[in-house]
Amino acid sequence: MGDFHKLIANVREALERHDVPAHNGAAGSAATVPRTEAARRVELASQFARELQALGGHFLGTLSPRETIARIVEVALALKAHTAAVGAGIINDSAPIAAALERAGISVIRTTAIADDQARAELRGNLARCDLAVIEADYGIAATGTLAMVATPERPGSLTLLPPVNVMLVNVERILPDLAAALAAIGAATIASHRVALVSGPSRTADIEKRIVLGVHGPREIHVAAVWHGND
Repeated sequence: MGDFHKLIANVREALERHDVPAHNGAAGSAATVPRTEAARRVELASQFARELQALGGHFLGTLSPRETIARIVEVALALKAHTAAVGAGIINDSAPIAAALERAGISVIRTTAIADDQARAELRGNLARCDLAVIEADYGIAATGTLAMVATPERPGSLTLLPPVNVMLVNVERILPDLAAALAAIGAATIASHRVALVSGPSRTADIEKRIVLGVHGPREIHVAAVWHGND
């Protein structure tokens, strides 16, 4: 366990401890420190990061929107990417991300709602040739390091499946404790009418000679940033 995660564990223990002796050694106990919403968010983000990394994903950090854009560009340049697809945002504005990538010399495809079958097929072909995709997840699941994605015309499911590398954003306030909480937040009506994908680390299969192969059914790399708007 890294020093940061030890610190988080110690903070959690302190927040939840009961019957703490008074400093002067007198009988009785000090009042329990209330757990703040910010502390709970830090705890869930830390758990999410641990689980994501255990699955082979890369956690970019808990970042402000400005820091997130800079990290996305860093990842793209490290990959020597020539093309990137940027999906429509949910809470985060995708326009500054696309603009920063273009300033870095990377060609950007912006996904929009398309009604024509031929145009959708052309978009899928372009996505398959992209070096990476930038997508905002609807929710993160701390217990398993999973990202929940609801497909929409502006954010098609192919955006998470075809490019070989995904850079995924999730708002810190939308990292929830477990799958049940995420499904409740998405809602039964949305689940019944939309494709919902649960992404847990890079795509992997052992169907080929019983050896783990990455990137067969989806991206071979996943990088995730938890975006905290209060820090910008």
